[in-house]
Amino acid sequence: MPPALQNPFAIWALATAALGGLAYAFIRTELRVRATLYASFLAACAVAMWPPFAQGDQPGKIPLGLDLKGGIHLVLQVMTDDALNVFVDDRVQAIRRDLSDKGIAFSAVERRSPTSYAVDGVEPARVKDAQEILRAYSRAASEPGGWDIQAKENSFVVEMSKPLVEHLKARTVEEAKQTLDRRVNQLGVAEPIVAVHGSQNDQILVQLPGVRNIEAAKRVIVTTAQLLLKLVEKSAPSREALLEPYQGRVPEQLEVYEGHAEGAAAGERTYYLVRKEAVISGLDLKNARVGVDQYNQPSVNFTLNAAGATKFRDATGRNIGRQLAVVLDKYVESAPVIQSRIGADGVIQGRFTNEQADELAKVLRAGALPASLKYLQELTVGASLGQDSIRSGVIASVAAMLFIAVFMLVYYRLSGLNAIVALAANLLILLGTMAYFSATLTLPGIAGIILTIGVGVDTNVLVFERIREELRQGKTVKAAVANGFDRVWTVILDTHATALISAAFLFQFGTGPIKGFAVTLVIGLVANVFASFFVSKLLFEWVLGKRPVSSLSI
Repeated sequence: MPPALQNPFAIWALATAALGGLAYAFIRTELRVRATLYASFLAACAVAMWPPFAQGDQPGKIPLGLDLKGGIHLVLQVMTDDALNVFVDDRVQAIRRDLSDKGIAFSAVERRSPTSYAVDGVEPARVKDAQEILRAYSRAASEPGGWDIQAKENSFVVEMSKPLVEHLKARTVEEAKQTLDRRVNQLGVAEPIVAVHGSQNDQILVQLPGVRNIEAAKRVIVTTAQLLLKLVEKSAPSREALLEPYQGRVPEQLEVYEGHAEGAAAGERTYYLVRKEAVISGLDLKNARVGVDQYNQPSVNFTLNAAGATKFRDATGRNIGRQLAVVLDKYVESAPVIQSRIGADGVIQGRFTNEQADELAKVLRAGALPASLKYLQELTVGASLGQDSIRSGVIASVAAMLFIAVFMLVYYRLSGLNAIVALAANLLILLGTMAYFSATLTLPGIAGIILTIGVGVDTNVLVFERIREELRQGKTVKAAVANGFDRVWTVILDTHATALISAAFLFQFGTGPIKGFAVTLVIGLVANVFASFFVSKLLFEWVLGKRPVSSLSI
């Protein structure tokens, strides 16, 4: 529920205004009743709006955008090939496992590119069996388009179809957006923006208004935090010593990670030869929190979900006495020896500070990114710039109002007061509506407010000039006012409908700042129809209904 709607008086005023509007539309209620209903509606807007912006420690009712509140603006490129590589690697492991389970001999199953893998050296007598296994995977219902299989003697090259590539890329970007959204929420940022961006829909726009510790926020946002727990085959102080028994080559089902060993001096490197297939991954995590290890140093304690706990329990039970590498973003944070069967709880130890452990826990709770991110654009907006923008916008709005007020009073004399009241009502409705629905105010939004003032004056000028024409034709004052409003009604609807259509397209296809302009413009246009026609007409009827009038100051 919008914050303003938690005020009982505001709810009563809104309900009264809504019922009154329906009553006026269908049964043409009396003047005083309409005046009461309009006043209730404007009072509801005032209650919703006040205070409009932050005052000291008291928050405002209208959230401020990045350009007014300060913070960071990031455009991040999602490296979708990373996710494709992981997907193909998973498929390679599954194919290798199935071929071995079926007793089919082969020389290698390897990834060739981010979208293809090859199966080489299949025993000639079992080529058809191997092909059937590949076909079964290529027909998966969750993979639109499937895979294209090219056979050559006893080898196969399996390539992703174009629809599958596009599907996986779109899914990767969406998963990255959702993960970033969860991470931003853990930062406690009010009114953040996390949205797919760019013409290829492979970028993510992140705007964090009011963020003070910008570097910490950036670390939480872009850290991949891919957690893997893998069995260690061997460790050594150098890569050469690690691979010496293998003639300097990494065995097919193993890989090398750099890290540090327990008790090693700062800056001293250790290399680990670990299995490619992880015991568990970050996808198996249920929760992560900051803790303290046996040396009273900050650590990250994690809890696994049911499936992850079962896998972890079985794997550790079979491998007691072996090292288990805790790999975070391809770096071994620790490699403890498995002393006994481990259940759902585990610990990540490392040389963490309290701040680093807290950031890592936040990232793990939010989930790992499916692919790495690359900075394309980074802007930092200071809070002082926001205050200057607000001050300048308020000054511009007040100056516009004063100039218009003077113009209307000089040109239309006392009738100009009517236009001034209508403009004030227009602004009150605009700000009140933004407060009710927590619409974010941006710098372009302030420009939209100023434009709304101009549109409001234009509407009043249309009405007043039409009334003048009626008076020149010898109509009575009441008839001139009634005809003036009635005959200009279709013109008002036409002009405002056209502008609303344009604003709707701006909101639908525009980026953040453009949407901020469109929001205030849409609300301002709707409010202007009510204020410049209904409120203005009510004021004329109220004054003219008190006593007979033979002339009108217009």
